[in-house]
Amino acid sequence: MLNSTFAPHGMVVAPHHLAAEAGLSVLREGGNAIEAMIAAAAAIAVVYPHMNSIGGDGFWVISPARGDPVAIDACGGAGSDATIGRYTEEGLDVVPTRGPLAAVTVAGTVSGWGAAQEISAGLGGRLSLERLLADAISYAADGVAVTEGQMRNTVGKLPEMGPAIGFAEVYTPGGAVPARGDLFRQPRLAATLRRIADAGTEDFYRGDLAAAIAADLDSVGSPVRGTDLAAHQAVTKSPLSLRVGNATVYNMPPPTQGLASLLILGTFDRLECTDADGFDFVHLLVEVSKQAFAIRDRHITDPAYMDPAPETFLGTDVIGGLAEAIDPVKASNWRRGGTNSDTVWLGAIDAEGNAVSFIQSLYWEFGSGVVLPDTGITWQNRGASFTLDPAALNPLEPGRKPFHTLNPAMARFDDGRVMSYGTMGGEGQPQTQAAVFARHVRFGMPVQAAITAPRWLLGRTWGSDSTNLKIESRFPAEVIDALQAAGHDVEVVEPFSDLMGHAGALVRRPGGIIEAGADPRSDGAAAGY
Repeated sequence: MLNSTFAPHGMVVAPHHLAAEAGLSVLREGGNAIEAMIAAAAAIAVVYPHMNSIGGDGFWVISPARGDPVAIDACGGAGSDATIGRYTEEGLDVVPTRGPLAAVTVAGTVSGWGAAQEISAGLGGRLSLERLLADAISYAADGVAVTEGQMRNTVGKLPEMGPAIGFAEVYTPGGAVPARGDLFRQPRLAATLRRIADAGTEDFYRGDLAAAIAADLDSVGSPVRGTDLAAHQAVTKSPLSLRVGNATVYNMPPPTQGLASLLILGTFDRLECTDADGFDFVHLLVEVSKQAFAIRDRHITDPAYMDPAPETFLGTDVIGGLAEAIDPVKASNWRRGGTNSDTVWLGAIDAEGNAVSFIQSLYWEFGSGVVLPDTGITWQNRGASFTLDPAALNPLEPGRKPFHTLNPAMARFDDGRVMSYGTMGGEGQPQTQAAVFARHVRFGMPVQAAITAPRWLLGRTWGSDSTNLKIESRFPAEVIDALQAAGHDVEVVEPFSDLMGHAGALVRRPGGIIEAGADPRSDGAAAGY
């Protein structure tokens, strides 16, 4: 799949075609890109349940047709009972990855939908929340066809779901893993989505629905309480930004790794590279990623605890120093632990030029695995990224936000173009963003070709525990051999590997035409009109 999709009026990209079509239907009815994204976000939480849920977190970067970009941090903090003492008294030396004690943090994504709808109203948005959630409610109540990814991940993750209350009941109905194409219904989730549509997103945190969720969390033994839900608010803020070539690129501030994404692009922009598929391209971006990740791992945490400010690292002296540290022919050492992640990225651009880059996540596949008994919400395990060492950078502490791999990206060009792009994939997110951006912007590849082209990933991503350099076998053998000769710990993986994430991108040209692409590694689509 090398040909981009083009449309003059609006476009939505999502890793499941039904979510893209849910957003497109909103655009056709006169909704704006933000409204389309709320519809797509709700739909993807139903039709791609192994990858995300309304029990997770979300982050937005919105570029209005007129005005400055804005970011929405819809990340929940740790629960009141999520103390190091509680976990160590349980005999634990790490936060569990599955089960009730993995359901550590408030689910923030629904609050992000509400904050986005408020911004949308200021841009003329007029569609009701009931309309925006209609497709998601229908898919949850009436059912949706199981994807290959859902079937494969259910089979793969079922053995580790022992303490995950409710998982087997929902994801193995009748005691069996549903096959690809089987109808998959989520009636309790449908009722919860109907409640949100009727009462508003606030009800998830401070209403009757919040009371039901709090009772659910208490019944399964989660450390999150009703008071934690009530204290949560999505935060609207300015995104981080950096000049790269003839564009300003934007990404999320902490607690996300958006800073690393910008550092990679800014540093690579200073290096000589003439080939989008050769040794130099892969080697330099891998080495730049190591430099950016070193800063990330030393500094990125809940912004309330971070010092110095992330903007400190975006100065020309810092980026220049990173560029000077790159050996153009030899790999540097790489020995960090990495992170897992299951996530979805979605993007939308409307006829007015409003653009959205959005990412929503449960952290690992199926999150904590806990499905709340009354409300049917699969709860995230993002809090598993906390440590039980009080002296560490990201220690477990009530109210504290966890480190996030999530980072939606946006770019505005001097010639009037706007680009919304991103991916899922743990540590691969900033690397894939850089590859797609550089291939399209620096080397002129069409959007779809830039996404489809072979990729690599340094570190850990969803479904993998290794932290070496994984590279798709579609790269020429001489490139792989050269990387190994340079000292990279290379693992060759199958073509179009899921490990490389599910990327997407949209570019609106000054005349209004939108070019977009979806990842052939996903079940997604670029849907426009």
